[in-house]
Amino acid sequence: MKQEIGIIGVIGAGKMGEALIAGLIGSGFDAGKIMAYDPDADRVDKMRNEYGIKVQKSNPDLVKSSDVVILAVKPQQMDRVLDEISSSVRVKNPVLISIAAGVKTETIKAHLGDNLRLARVMPNTPALIREGVSAYFACSGMSIDDKAKVEMVLAALGKVFEVEKEDLLDAVTGLSGSGPAYVFMMIEALADAGVKMGLTRKLAQDLAVQTFIGSARMVQLSGKHPAELKDMVASPGGTTIAGLSVLEQGGMRGLLIKAVESATIRSRELGGGSIKKDKKVERRIRRKR
Repeated sequence: MKQEIGIIGVIGAGKMGEALIAGLIGSGFDAGKIMAYDPDADRVDKMRNEYGIKVQKSNPDLVKSSDVVILAVKPQQMDRVLDEISSSVRVKNPVLISIAAGVKTETIKAHLGDNLRLARVMPNTPALIREGVSAYFACSGMSIDDKAKVEMVLAALGKVFEVEKEDLLDAVTGLSGSGPAYVFMMIEALADAGVKMGLTRKLAQDLAVQTFIGSARMVQLSGKHPAELKDMVASPGGTTIAGLSVLEQGGMRGLLIKAVESATIRSRELGGGSIKKDKKVERRIRRKR
């Protein structure tokens, strides 16, 4: 099954690009069918030596040799990369997977044309340890088989979900994209509280971390609503309900909702700024043609 995906090319050898490569190989993909390109020759040479992948001499060469191309570059690098691969994409027509934050499919189509087999993805940082969650939007040019390939690739980073509308990726960004930072802050706060109450720093952090891991797994495996699980812990007149009362008085629930809402709005604002730029780019590209 994994071999049916063909040759996978990764443009960009940064942290997320390397996480994808490591995850794919760890999931059983043939390293000989994975290739990468990055202007940093030392970086890709290191990855070739470490993972046994192939290295291409340029982005166009990579596209010409690949069945699936992953755009794992920084948003500010996308214009240049898309211009470089434009001709090769039109000839090869590979499945394209973009994980560049905030770069809409409209931008990519402005450079490469409308009839693309293109998916835009929002991963999160736990993908670096193959415990991430990714949501993707598939453009209309993608077949069922194309989407299956996208999901096979993203499964190397963790869980995968599809959204039906591209603008929902802003909400995904606000929740799971930014979410690890919210969790890190809560773990830090719980550990600080443990230290305040007399625990050592290491013990307090270990307890806080495992509390999050175990609680998340309970939600995942039990099939019960988080509120039901919360009530199971909160005995009448006990310690937990006393602590929960403080959190409710402090507005923790509302603050988390507002945090996700604010991050979502900011994602829309950043994307909205890109739309104006995209239209200029499209006019420029059309003049070239």
